[in-house]
Amino acid sequence: MIRWRDPRAPLTAAAATGAAGFAAVLLAGGPARGVAGAIAGVLTAVLAAVSLLSAASRLADDRALATGARWMGGGALVWAAGVVLRPIAESASFALSFADLALLLGTVLMGGGALIACGRTLPGMVVLRLVTDAYLCAASLFLIGWVLALRHVYHQSDPATFTFTMVPPMISLLVTCAAIPSVVRNRATAWPLGLAGLGVLATTTVAGTADAVARLTETGQPVWSVIPAPVAFLLLAAAPWAQRPRDPDEPGTPPATPMVGTLLAVVPLVLVAVATGTLIVHLGAGRQVTPVTGVVLLAGSAVLLLLVRLIVVAGANARLRRLVSLADRQLRELAESTGDVVLLCDYEGVVREIGPGVEATYGYRPEEIVGGTIFDYIHPEDVPGIQAALGAMSPDDEGADPGACMVACRVRAADGTWRPTESVATCNVGGKELLLVTTRDVSDEEALRNQVAHLTFHDGITGLPNRSYFEERTREVLSGRTGHVAVIFLDLDGFTSVNDSVGHASGDHLLGQAARRLRGAVRPDDTLARWGGDEFAVLVETGGEAQLAVDLAERLLRAVSQEPFRVADRDVALTASVGVAFAEDDMPAGDLIRNADVAMARAKDLGGRRVEVFAAQMHADVVRRLELAADLQRALIEQQFAIEYQPVVDLATSRVTAVEALVRWWRGSVYVPPEQFLGPAEDTGLIVPLSEWILRESCREVAAWRASSWDIGLSVNLSARQITAPRFVETVEEALAESGLPASALTLEVIEEMLVEDAEETIKRLSELRALGVRLAIDDFGTGYASLAFLRQLPVDMIKIDPSFVSGLGRDDTLSLLTRTIVRLGHDLGLIVVAEGIERPEQLELLREMGCTRGQGFLVARPMAARGVDSLMRTSLTV
Repeated sequence: MIRWRDPRAPLTAAAATGAAGFAAVLLAGGPARGVAGAIAGVLTAVLAAVSLLSAASRLADDRALATGARWMGGGALVWAAGVVLRPIAESASFALSFADLALLLGTVLMGGGALIACGRTLPGMVVLRLVTDAYLCAASLFLIGWVLALRHVYHQSDPATFTFTMVPPMISLLVTCAAIPSVVRNRATAWPLGLAGLGVLATTTVAGTADAVARLTETGQPVWSVIPAPVAFLLLAAAPWAQRPRDPDEPGTPPATPMVGTLLAVVPLVLVAVATGTLIVHLGAGRQVTPVTGVVLLAGSAVLLLLVRLIVVAGANARLRRLVSLADRQLRELAESTGDVVLLCDYEGVVREIGPGVEATYGYRPEEIVGGTIFDYIHPEDVPGIQAALGAMSPDDEGADPGACMVACRVRAADGTWRPTESVATCNVGGKELLLVTTRDVSDEEALRNQVAHLTFHDGITGLPNRSYFEERTREVLSGRTGHVAVIFLDLDGFTSVNDSVGHASGDHLLGQAARRLRGAVRPDDTLARWGGDEFAVLVETGGEAQLAVDLAERLLRAVSQEPFRVADRDVALTASVGVAFAEDDMPAGDLIRNADVAMARAKDLGGRRVEVFAAQMHADVVRRLELAADLQRALIEQQFAIEYQPVVDLATSRVTAVEALVRWWRGSVYVPPEQFLGPAEDTGLIVPLSEWILRESCREVAAWRASSWDIGLSVNLSARQITAPRFVETVEEALAESGLPASALTLEVIEEMLVEDAEETIKRLSELRALGVRLAIDDFGTGYASLAFLRQLPVDMIKIDPSFVSGLGRDDTLSLLTRTIVRLGHDLGLIVVAEGIERPEQLELLREMGCTRGQGFLVARPMAARGVDSLMRTSLTV
């Protein structure tokens, strides 16, 4: 709602008045049309002036916009005054009256306001170019108008009167053409006011031209020339209220896009071409044409201006060429002053020019190089890469990169040595199809890099590879090993006393002697390193003979102990403790090194001067496993174990169909993950009583839920020892009988690996269970342990897809394909397929799309205690 105190209120009222004036213009005819048009123009101009001057205060934060609005407002008032004074001026006998001057001044003020609102700061040369283009555009438009209409008006009137009458609209046209480029190039934030100003300039110019023609021909002004100017003034009145002030922190006016800039540069030339064509067609019509001095002068001035413009452009281009040549010369001088060799060659590698620096750097005279190819001096192994790089920059290649590229290669010097170099090739700035190449000899930098790399991976005291190198080398050998790989750790017994007695410098000297002895004992292919302190490590690739590593360890021990070391003019007798560890399949390098260190520590604990081979049953490991076994036994007695149930749901309906029993161990208040105790429980045999307890407890719980009218099944994992236990089948039968759980509700899961170990006995036991009515499932299906033949030998009801396959759904196409194959295989065999490890929504959607019937995972439901399952049961039954 607009209140009367709002400055827009009187403007709105004035706009309504202007609209009424437009209606009067449209309905009026004859002389009344000119009067109505003048009234409409005055009202809308005054409205625009009031609006602009009122909005200037709102735009005060943007000085350019505020000043431009004031200028345009003042111009609108002066223009309105000129329209008002026109009837008085028409009584005078002058062709160019003071009313025309007022109209012209108003137009100039509005054009200046549009330029000021753009906020552009233009250099002198740019201003001169804009004025020149504006003159060319105005002259071309006048010449086109002359041929089409104005020549007829000229012949109907006095030449002097025609000239003076047409001067104001032509000056208005010139002002309009001058303002257009700046407004169009301006940022979008100033467009509302700038474009509205251009609209007023264009429409008043058209109206002024039509009025001049009407006065010269003594005819009425056409209605199409009366309406646009008031409409443009109304838009100008509304523009400042749609204009937002520019942010003072906003950067200056951004440059126009290349397309806009090109269009603005081409438009004057296009208009000149159109005007020239129009004149040629007019003169070639075959009619007698009397030359008009003013028109000839105008056309001549346009041609002269074009010539001047071409001369200026040619001078600018020559200056640019001189600057480019100067920059090219300075670039070469700069490169040569830094010791680089500068040359010009074509894309075939032929040298056209080379700087004198080649003699100081490589020993060649420039005339020896020019005319030959660079490939004569580049190492043969590096030639293909250089040829590819040059080909990629060739203009004949459609995908060529016209920029620059850096290449590294070896260059033969005059003394026959190969020097490492780094070169930068760029397209020649001279415009020829040549490459400017700067080449630098980096021999010193390469030597420094090699020295740094050596110091990084080698010990400064012994010169041997250090720990970092040894670890990396071990990882590399293990990743590509084909035979036995061993690591030997050696520790000097009693070395600490050497440092304490003769000092660390003498101790370092002793370490150097020990390194030389050990280096003489190892084979050339073995990797000897100083691990740290007085410890050394050896990486041995024994091929197929593991005894070679043990023999080498014995040889190293003798090398250290066979004779004393000479340190600080005294003999120091030392022995060594040696540990050997062999790599196993898929063993990480860190584990192999750790095992050798453990074996070495074992040898030192046993008194030193001996070799120990790492074995899994070493004392520390035995003690740890015995302690864990005792804790597991105590946990069974004290009932520290608990069962959590992970729901298995129907993926189509989200209904819980079964639960999987999972064991949990709380050692006091400390949670022990299953992966830490299930393995030791399997090794010690405690997994059998633990599994029997899990089976009985979970059968009892699920039977109770089924008694509550909840049709739910139970899945229990079987261990290898449990299957081979003497009364395994009887234990399952007793658990079902005691709990009252139907055999068909129990599913026993085995992993594929169990089917491989003692397959015959395992299949026999599982077949006996199947005869009881118990269902069987293969867990972690697809991990590759078992053959698909077991699916034929064993009456399996269900396969469970390993989580490693499910984790890749939606991310790994191969895993998605394998999962889809397993699902299809299960369906073809009539098996229930359960996907494990569902954690993301996209996995669930893909499994549903594949036709997988059941699933479990953290997304579906996390493992929960029996109380949680009770709540889930009540919720499901209620629903």
